[in-house]
Amino acid sequence: MQEQKGKNEDSQHDELGIKIRSNDNPYLPADIQKKLLQPRRLSSYFIVLIESGSITYNIDSQDFTLTDGHLLFAMPNQFFTLPAKTDDLKYFKVLFDENTLALLPQQYPFLVNPLNAQTIALDNAAKERVIKVFGILNQILYVDRHETDTEIILAYLNSLLSELNSAYFKNKESANILNANLSKFIEFKLVVETHLAEQPSINAIAEKLALTTNSLYRIVKEYAGTSPKDYFINRLMAEAQRKLRYSNTSIKELAYELGFNDPDYFSRLFKKSTGKSASEFLPRQDLSGK
Repeated sequence: MQEQKGKNEDSQHDELGIKIRSNDNPYLPADIQKKLLQPRRLSSYFIVLIESGSITYNIDSQDFTLTDGHLLFAMPNQFFTLPAKTDDLKYFKVLFDENTLALLPQQYPFLVNPLNAQTIALDNAAKERVIKVFGILNQILYVDRHETDTEIILAYLNSLLSELNSAYFKNKESANILNANLSKFIEFKLVVETHLAEQPSINAIAEKLALTTNSLYRIVKEYAGTSPKDYFINRLMAEAQRKLRYSNTSIKELAYELGFNDPDYFSRLFKKSTGKSASEFLPRQDLSGK
């Protein structure tokens, strides 16, 4: 998400696309960041937890009023309007990009938002745990950012997302679908997640969703800002990064595991998509002999 730069940029970790905001490290006052209060398209995942107080966000032209213990999450390419901060509000916010998500050791289906419910009401026990994790991330990213390893940050982000994933699916009530196109886009994301390694053709996906390829292209372009093919490739490459980082699978084995018949083609596509060779994502080996 584009933000005005200033001293609070210190809350972004140098090696990761992640930011933290809280009462200790707030956004600039609304009168200073007036331009930021205009609707814009998110480029990162956005999560906000209200510890106490109340505030209303607007996402994709829908208002979400949050109170004590409520959490809101939004995804890249959604239209987002940042509200003016209300009095006596205690909160935590975290933003992270797709590359950071790809470095985590597991998947979090709630970020696909299959229930189309962008708010999560935490029970008291979960709220206390989530607040503690947010507090630790705030300490790491805002106070001790130069002293903390990337792996520690990822471990706490993983813990946070695991808690939210569990809480999301405990609340089975789904919100009303805003429109048919959004519903189809969510279905498209679910098909991608479910059949990722099978690499179905875009025509096959369109048929599964009872859409023409032109309609699917228009819908995915609207909500993801890219074509269905590029969306699929980007998701496939993100999964490849995760597996390279957290498994002992060779590049050749991974290529076959992700549905590629030609490992060399996989390597070329990976380099083209990420700007790095697949070998650069393999776990570092300790060659010190200790």
